[in-house]
Amino acid sequence: MAVHPVRLFGDPVLRTPTDPVTSFDDRLARIVADLMDTVRHEDGAGLAAPQIGVSTRVFVYTCGGREGHLVNPEWEPIGDERTHVNEGCLSIPGVSEPTERYARVVARGVDVHGEPVRLEAEGILARAVQHETDHLDGILFLQRLTPDRRRSAMAGIRSSGWFGSDAISAGVVYDRLADAMAVR
Repeated sequence: MAVHPVRLFGDPVLRTPTDPVTSFDDRLARIVADLMDTVRHEDGAGLAAPQIGVSTRVFVYTCGGREGHLVNPEWEPIGDERTHVNEGCLSIPGVSEPTERYARVVARGVDVHGEPVRLEAEGILARAVQHETDHLDGILFLQRLTPDRRRSAMAGIRSSGWFGSDAISAGVVYDRLADAMAVR
């Protein structure tokens, strides 16, 4: 369908909880297709609708040997085991920090047609489910960091070439974003 520019840290859409999906129509199918095209283009593990400027409760994933999408997702941990693995975000390029997440989760939601989906995940896919659902709730992984790690991440953001660019304030100035990030 289409590759969209990824919204960057500072864009208000990333801190705004999304609206649940109530219409399972062509618009939703296009959003899911565009999310999948964009996450593949960016070589990411997952991507949530707010990251392309759409306040809709849906995300896609392509990691852990699986790919798909979840609409109106909810998840819960399987057990108490947690991991601390470097985590990054397409909306915060160049920054990654050890982030605590559950090692295994079960996610439930529906697909693009409104049919129930249940997904058990571990490893990077479990991390992606938690990370992308956070996006849908207006939460960035930075908020999951210890204070020291958050300070380190913020220092990396402030020193980046993209922070403060038109891409943040306008949200979709892709040409300037590409130049600022030296994308060729």
